[in-house]
Amino acid sequence: MNTKVTEILTEVKKVILGKDEVIEKVLMAMLAKGHILLDDVPGVGKTTLALAFSRAMGLSYKRVQFTPDVVPSDIVGFTLYNKETGAFDYKPGAVMCNLLLVDEINRASSKTQSALLEVMEEGQTTVDGVTHPLPEPFLVIATQNPVGSAGTQMLPQVQLDRFMIRTRMGYPALPDQINILMDRQTENPLDHAVQVAGREEILAMQQEVVQVEMKEVLVDYVARLAEATRNHPLVELGMSPRGALACCRLSKARAYVQGRDFVTTEDILSVFKDVCAHRIILSLKSRISETNAENVLDEVLAQVKSPDALAKKADGKKGSDHV
Repeated sequence: MNTKVTEILTEVKKVILGKDEVIEKVLMAMLAKGHILLDDVPGVGKTTLALAFSRAMGLSYKRVQFTPDVVPSDIVGFTLYNKETGAFDYKPGAVMCNLLLVDEINRASSKTQSALLEVMEEGQTTVDGVTHPLPEPFLVIATQNPVGSAGTQMLPQVQLDRFMIRTRMGYPALPDQINILMDRQTENPLDHAVQVAGREEILAMQQEVVQVEMKEVLVDYVARLAEATRNHPLVELGMSPRGALACCRLSKARAYVQGRDFVTTEDILSVFKDVCAHRIILSLKSRISETNAENVLDEVLAQVKSPDALAKKADGKKGSDHV
């Protein structure tokens, strides 16, 4: 494993106990230049996780608590007339940072949520016809409470598709819960989190992830998986091309975090459901049969032959032909 990756993970794990898998997924998405949606109940450490990463990675950080009265200008900024110069000056919004934490994103109005679309996809914001580039790297970690909680609404599919992964923190196991309670009796471990990487190092690591090799047979596998989600009888809207691209990028990031400069089938299998589950819309028939997105994706993974399986089949056929 890359030394700098190990240092970042170690620092974050000092703050967030018992959630190693979630921490690694979030770091992989960040190195793949992706945005993260944490979907869980209040109080399980979603905000603390974002803060721990910002401190360990030396990134400028801002937090926005989404409520129904938050307006788009709070997010992207606004222009103000300057009497002295006779010009309009741009007043930056919350997005002018490296790591933006959007707390309870599904409590805001649709208009405010849509203000994030250009920001998340293009790394820039346009205010009064003037485009302002965002600092690099720019990453969004958004949290949302389960739909059905007071004041929440479902995120539109166009917004969900902008997130590279959606994952859950979950409640800690009993031993971890005990350690959390003991550690926080006199102090907050977050106060002792130290910076182990800088902005330039993160940008360099993101570029190294881009250079990770992904052979054509593996790209073909991702394309066939995406196609299978679109043709599944219980799926109304399948995986988008943006989703397939995100799967390739996250597979590269997993290989990089694992210390490899090439992608394997295992990388794709490991990230596929995290990338795809929030992007597909199930049909009414699936709801009647109580089938969820993960069940459908398990079926897709079972149906679509991996490059390894196809290679074994080809080798077996050659052997039988030879006999």
